[in-house]
Amino acid sequence: MSTSVLIADDQDLVRAGLRMLIDAEDDLEVAGEAVDGEQALLEAGRLEPDLVLMDIRMPNLDGLAATRRLLENGDSPRVLILTTFDRNEYVYEALRAGASGFLLKDMPGPQLVAGLRAVAAGEALLAPTVTRRMIEEFAGVRHAPVPPGYEELTERERATFLLVARGMSNAEIAAEHVVSDATVKTHVARVLSKLGLRDRVQAVVLAYETGLVRPGAD
Repeated sequence: MSTSVLIADDQDLVRAGLRMLIDAEDDLEVAGEAVDGEQALLEAGRLEPDLVLMDIRMPNLDGLAATRRLLENGDSPRVLILTTFDRNEYVYEALRAGASGFLLKDMPGPQLVAGLRAVAAGEALLAPTVTRRMIEEFAGVRHAPVPPGYEELTERERATFLLVARGMSNAEIAAEHVVSDATVKTHVARVLSKLGLRDRVQAVVLAYETGLVRPGAD
């Protein structure tokens, strides 16, 4: 079954390039295109894509506002932010709104396709390491309260949460705790559920905003 993708970008050449790249893959297909945030919301409601590739800087309604509105609905598609900048406060705000990660427009085609597949599979794009640097920069100035659900986490779940916040994969966490990948997946799912988080990206943002993980920490 193919993963359907809605491309939202105000540049014709960018949309055309992304369409060619995505349509060349057997397991991916372009559901439609949008030239601004308003059209992205309309097309997402009409086409019900699995993923939305959302540019940040668009006329009428920018990608940040469109992402916020789109993800207010619990059964909305997953959103990946497209940007030409790897350190952009707007990208960070989109991650806070629930976006599953971001892709740079100059990223090599195979990397972009791999990112789409990863997010379609329920993962979140925490790589490259610039993502962590960006979150550290913008979240480090915030002082959000620790959510009540944090007290409900077991000792192992808290340890898993902190490793997720450092950007570690399930395989890396499994090696750290000497457990199976399946066990880590269970712990991560419980952490996200208890904290009321959509995915791993929101877990990273929360950890830095609350000070549970501090900028620059290993």
